[in-house]
Amino acid sequence: MIRIINVVGARPQIIKASAISRAIANEFSDTIEDIIVHTGQHYDENMSSVFFEELKIPFPKYNLKIGSFSHAVQTARMMEGMEEVIIKEKPDYVLLYGDTNSTLAGAVVASKMHIPVIHIEAGLRSFNKSMPEEINRIVCDHVSTLLFTPTDQGFLNLLKEGFIKNTPPYSIDNPGVFNVGDIMYDNSLYFAGIAGNKPSFIKETGLSENEFILVTIHRDNNTDNSERLTSIFKAFFELIDKHKIDFVIPLHPRTEKILNLDVNKDLYKKIKGEKHLKLIPPASYMDMIQLEKNAHLIMTDSGGVQKEAHFFKKPCIILRPETEWIELVQNGTAQIADADTQKIVDAFDSFYRKENPEYPDFYGNGNAAGAILNCILDLARIKK
Repeated sequence: MIRIINVVGARPQIIKASAISRAIANEFSDTIEDIIVHTGQHYDENMSSVFFEELKIPFPKYNLKIGSFSHAVQTARMMEGMEEVIIKEKPDYVLLYGDTNSTLAGAVVASKMHIPVIHIEAGLRSFNKSMPEEINRIVCDHVSTLLFTPTDQGFLNLLKEGFIKNTPPYSIDNPGVFNVGDIMYDNSLYFAGIAGNKPSFIKETGLSENEFILVTIHRDNNTDNSERLTSIFKAFFELIDKHKIDFVIPLHPRTEKILNLDVNKDLYKKIKGEKHLKLIPPASYMDMIQLEKNAHLIMTDSGGVQKEAHFFKKPCIILRPETEWIELVQNGTAQIADADTQKIVDAFDSFYRKENPEYPDFYGNGNAAGAILNCILDLARIKK
């Protein structure tokens, strides 16, 4: 039996971990012990613990309860907590996802304690090191023993950085790099069927299928910058005036706070009074799937939602200056508009009512979790 510490901290990581935990429970329970550690990076009830219940993931054995601090303080406290857990549990591997501070903390601590790091979503690059996520993912990749990238482009990025197609036994000095597809595609396929059997969140919210725009805004360069946030909302008002279509925004706590405190008071009054602008509480994962499946178009600064838009065959406008998922932009089904009012409007007009765009199979066959776990077992056998 091999022991894996499975680290989550932000809500997207909880969702990603559900694919791994589900595969362990269904196929690998006699060979892999799944020890879930929640750093507490997302501490809001609707953003975190409710996900474990909804997705039927085993609750974390450890919750470090770090909460929201500066990047340095948050990462340092996570490192302290992770070190204590590793000393106690003596895992064979530490499994990390994506690019959050939880990822960075787990990578640094595990690698310094000589515990092999497994990085899921390796190789993604925005090529913008002003983004803390870019620093986190690069550091994690370069101290990992097994790197699982979800796309061809991610694999190429790693090769360009000096990784090579090595042969086992793999180690931090001889890492293994694999393109296995995207575990979020695993989840989208699995949970879309379950969500379809739930009472319709769309009808409960007063929406009509394919007649609304879904918007998510959570990255700090948007939420903590009143000028950018104002520019984004100005685009929404211009499009509402032109098309009379609903914009649905599940509000991230950070976005709600900044709207209350920092935007122009006249704009805030207009936001609250616009009937076509529907601000709703953070959506559960199942409700989010229903929103994505039934939206006409999606606008987001989330990397995960960009992919989910592709999974559900929806055009996507990216509210960032760059994206890690460049294949979506190259395919023409996503456009980068940043927080530029005119670019957002132009991108919307280019997509609105556009018929039958193509959505190629960029992200594997929906069995990434199984491929990852088989590879981990292979490494464990070789080490013995």
